[in-house]
Amino acid sequence: MAKHKIKLVLASASPRRKELLGHLQLPFEVVIKNIPEESHFTDPVNYSRHIAQMKGEAVYKERTDSCLVVSADTIVCMGEKIYGKPSGEEEARIFLYELSGKTHSVFTAVTLNLRLGHEEISHSFVEESKVTFNKISSELMERYLSTKDSLDKAGAYGIQGPSLTFISKVEGDYANVVGFPLSRFILECETLFKPFTGGQSWFELF
Repeated sequence: MAKHKIKLVLASASPRRKELLGHLQLPFEVVIKNIPEESHFTDPVNYSRHIAQMKGEAVYKERTDSCLVVSADTIVCMGEKIYGKPSGEEEARIFLYELSGKTHSVFTAVTLNLRLGHEEISHSFVEESKVTFNKISSELMERYLSTKDSLDKAGAYGIQGPSLTFISKVEGDYANVVGFPLSRFILECETLFKPFTGGQSWFELF
């Protein structure tokens, strides 16, 4: 078991990720570095992983303590098209009409940057869920857009809000669609910390 506690750091401004990580009932701090969310990768797995890695590295490189910096990026993808956050209401409308009546994928990449004494480890994983929309009528579309829920979310919707009026099915981890695959994160941490825990719970490191 490590002789000193590790600081848990969430490198994300998302209130949804903060809420989900809070379910672990571990102390953590939120540290945000604004970086361009752009990648030269065009496939969703590497695209989201690259951005999550950049977000995490921007925070991790400025720390010298024993810490676990957790960063994430969520994207919506259908076919070869990646849907990020819309630039405004009109682009949100375009996104949602393209997704209307179809099934798309939601990818969340999570990067774990760990420093424990002299040990440094960087590990990333990507979780995929599938979401199906009903056909969105023009009236329902305008009612949804009027809530402004679409403007700060990948794919122009947030699953935990008024978009539930047209979401018909979710396959896979619901929390992943919200923006942070919490159950997968726990499993990945169990593996990551196994060499350091001496058979005890990794929760005790924090």
